Amino acid sequence: MTHSTTRNVFIPALQERQRRELETLRHTDELAFHGLLDTATLVEPSTLSFDRVLEQARRELGQFSGSVDAIVAHWDFPTSVMVPILCRDYGIPSPSLESVFMCEHKYWSRKEQEKVVPEMVPRFCSVDPFADDPLARLELDYPFWLKPVKAFSSQLGFKIENDEQFLEAIDILKSEIRHFGDPFNEALAHIDLPDEIRHADGNTCIAEQLISGVQGAPEGTVFQGEFNVHGVFDQPCDEDEALFDRLEYPSGMPEGVQRRMIDACRRFLEHIGFDNGCFNAEFMWDEASDRLWLVEFNTRISQSHSEMFIMVDGMSNHEVALDIALGQRPAMINRQGRFPGTLVELDVAPGDRLSDLPNQDAFAYHLGTIYIGAESHEQIRERYHACLEALQFDFEPAAS
Repeated sequence: MTHSTTRNVFIPALQERQRRELETLRHTDELAFHGLLDTATLVEPSTLSFDRVLEQARRELGQFSGSVDAIVAHWDFPTSVMVPILCRDYGIPSPSLESVFMCEHKYWSRKEQEKVVPEMVPRFCSVDPFADDPLARLELDYPFWLKPVKAFSSQLGFKIENDEQFLEAIDILKSEIRHFGDPFNEALAHIDLPDEIRHADGNTCIAEQLISGVQGAPEGTVFQGEFNVHGVFDQPCDEDEALFDRLEYPSGMPEGVQRRMIDACRRFLEHIGFDNGCFNAEFMWDEASDRLWLVEFNTRISQSHSEMFIMVDGMSNHEVALDIALGQRPAMINRQGRFPGTLVELDVAPGDRLSDLPNQDAFAYHLGTIYIGAESHEQIRERYHACLEALQFDFEPAAS
């Protein structure tokens, strides 16, 4: 009788909830899961150096006594860029660093999207906040979004409607953009940038035309040139909610719209040579005009999707990321979930000062996440609103 060798899987900034999600995967008895660095280093750093973090990860892996068989990313930058470099070190299947940057760098990504799906790309232009007169170089009419070419969540994102707002945003960007811009420049130094992108380094911004609609998000894989989507999510809006951040799976969008999103993903990823990796993409569908807008690409599975894949399909999306890293054709089971009860995860505690919370966007504070399983989209909404009524938060003005 032969015994299979345990394979060691490393996951940067692995959290306890994710460990529970990993238990839903196939062949867990043959796998050993290890964290690599921690959340404070990779997700919530007060200061960040990409090269220092990369060196820390290399050192940690080098000190491990066993084999390094797979490295899986489910966080944004710096993890999303660090993992392909580490995979290259250990001969683990992974996308090329160039193709990752063509998704991660917002301006570069728009330039490449324009070449293959121009009908889905909003008007955009590069903005250098450190230029002598950024306003004079502006190529877009108001209103538009202004954001760094690399940021976390919606940090430093501004809706701009006039010259005054533009100049105010530029002042804030000049003082804060380097927090992510400098480490992103360290990461960009690992590749040769094309001439048309060199001027748009990590401390520049992109201005984009405002777009609207219902958000859809396909998630999938490319393995040895084979493209596949294993799930499509919606971010619907409620009439009575002014600001509502919600994902639903499976998607309730028309099948034709879902096919158009999936086809755009395939065309773009083929164009940039993205292979042996996971992705999720965000689109906006303007139902009135039937216009589909491409928002962005991410070069990893989305961990915010993991619990919903477990609820609906019975398995976390970590499965496909792990399959690829181990050189296996990725496959998810389908619709074998358990529709469990409600899981509430709070990110705040009594006495917290909201302005001190890490990684908050410019327009709202994130208090927590509710995971709800149900038999229909209507039942999801009913249970969600019941949760909102049951969850009581009291806020006091911060002492000056």
